[in-house]
Amino acid sequence: QVQVVESGGGLVQAGGSLNLSCLASGFRFDGSAMGWFRQSPGKEREGVSCIAPYDYIAYADSVKGRFTASRDNAKNTLYLQMTNLKPEDTAMYYCAVGKYDVCSVSWPAPSRYSRWGQGTQVTVSS
Repeated sequence: QVQVVESGGGLVQAGGSLNLSCLASGFRFDGSAMGWFRQSPGKEREGVSCIAPYDYIAYADSVKGRFTASRDNAKNTLYLQMTNLKPEDTAMYYCAVGKYDVCSVSWPAPSRYSRWGQGTQVTVSS
């Protein structure tokens, strides 16, 4: 059974930091691309980052220089380190599973990811 479970969301003041985790199971984590997406009320789901099982990573322009994605294949875990958070970052953050090359060929299209977690809420106060 393929599962991805996000954790680490919460309430933080603008300028603060927060670290998200996505624990994966039921598939070959080290052979899959992993994406972070976010969605706020009234807006479409947008790609935040995508990290491939090889040396490739992509970020949305809105988070470059502030967010860092990483993965620990031994722990089957995806991470998102967020710094200098802004109220505009407030959203539900989702972890998603894709084929090995999805980051380079189709990121940030949500439709190219096969499995999604339930999300973890990040709220940034002004």
